[in-house]
Amino acid sequence: MASHGRDVEAFDAHQQYHDEDEKIEKVAPNESPPADDPFGNEEMAEVKFRTMKWWNCGMLMIAENISLGILSLPSAVATLGIVPSILIILGMSGISWYTGYVMGQFKLRYPQVHSMGDAGELLMGRIGREIMFVGQLLFCIFLMSSHVLTFTVLFNTITGHGTCTIVFGVVGLVVSCIFALPRTMGKVYYMSIVSCLSIIVATVVTMIALGVEAPAHVQNDVTTHPSFVNAFLAVTNIIFAFIAHVAFFGIMSEMEDVRDFPKSLAMLQVLDTTMYIITAMVIYRYAGPDVKSPALSSAGPLMSKVAYGLAIPTVIIAGVIFGHVACKYIFVRVWRGSPQMHTNSPVVVGSWIGIALAVWVIAWVIAESIPVFNDLLSLICSLFGSWFSYGIPALMWMIMNKGQYTATPSKIFLTIVNLVILGIACAICGLGLYVSGKSIHDSTASASWTCANNAQS
Repeated sequence: MASHGRDVEAFDAHQQYHDEDEKIEKVAPNESPPADDPFGNEEMAEVKFRTMKWWNCGMLMIAENISLGILSLPSAVATLGIVPSILIILGMSGISWYTGYVMGQFKLRYPQVHSMGDAGELLMGRIGREIMFVGQLLFCIFLMSSHVLTFTVLFNTITGHGTCTIVFGVVGLVVSCIFALPRTMGKVYYMSIVSCLSIIVATVVTMIALGVEAPAHVQNDVTTHPSFVNAFLAVTNIIFAFIAHVAFFGIMSEMEDVRDFPKSLAMLQVLDTTMYIITAMVIYRYAGPDVKSPALSSAGPLMSKVAYGLAIPTVIIAGVIFGHVACKYIFVRVWRGSPQMHTNSPVVVGSWIGIALAVWVIAWVIAESIPVFNDLLSLICSLFGSWFSYGIPALMWMIMNKGQYTATPSKIFLTIVNLVILGIACAICGLGLYVSGKSIHDSTASASWTCANNAQS
């Protein structure tokens, strides 16, 4: 990686540009990438990383985003009520779209950025780089752990608790490691198509099953009166469905033309918001206030097994995408600037496999230690998602527009917007940690490191 001094010089040189369009260097798609690009010149490379079109990127982001988050939304609606839930979903979707766009502009300004760690160095120097590198790695690993946890719930449901839950966790660990072997996002993209189809079919089957089996006396409340802890836990579960930003820099780095990222982002936001609202409202409508989380468990004894069976690809592949991002962060940091990065030498391949095994083992340990689905999602959202999806992008905008906050009416408006987003991030982090910690402490639903059945009957 280029030295910190070089990055700071590049950062300062760009401060003279203030208009959002003028400050982006126009590079033709077929020209050689900048010298500080994380993957360098790949013209003669054995393994090429920058191969994705914008629709490949969009599909990959959809598979990453529409996975476990959608399964917690119906229970969030049951806690908050219909109207507040819809407003929160639409509001967080809009904010997430904007902060994702800001990250795309930041990547165009500084093409050397491959990870939140690289961005942290530009924002706060070497200390910022290390803090954000560790933070993003932990974030991805916690997201991976949520998929391992869901894997155990899934197989306990399908098999009727056929064996010890820890065994199912180990199986999930091994399967995930195997699927994590491809080294390029382009290859993971093909798996993402299967993941998208899987979760869509599973949720549709659940909605149909609930519509057929729903009792006539189901009562749905437009508004509810939950305690503060339960209400904010539900809010963080909704926010969890929009916190895939931690992978955006890594995904953008493997696009053929990063300038197409806004199209990928629009593809993601339109589809995931539509899916979230339809799924949350339909499942809540027919399952009622006692809807379970993950939502597939509400479809009845037989149909929940069918739905979970259909969701197996999503549970595995969406977790693998986060795992790939985590592994690639470490891999690029180890091999950046070395020509061996683009080879299939035993040392390089062995390092990739070793990194994958290590991060997945850590994710499995976390899943066994925090075995309550909603509580784990809330903890992940509060501790990491609040900053990587909202707080840090707001700071990126502030840095890119330093000295121009009141230059024009539009700048004043955007300054206020980003300060509000930064405040929202602080509130999500502080309050979310409190309510998730309290819920985990008070929970008697499931114990850590146990063979007991964690599926909801």
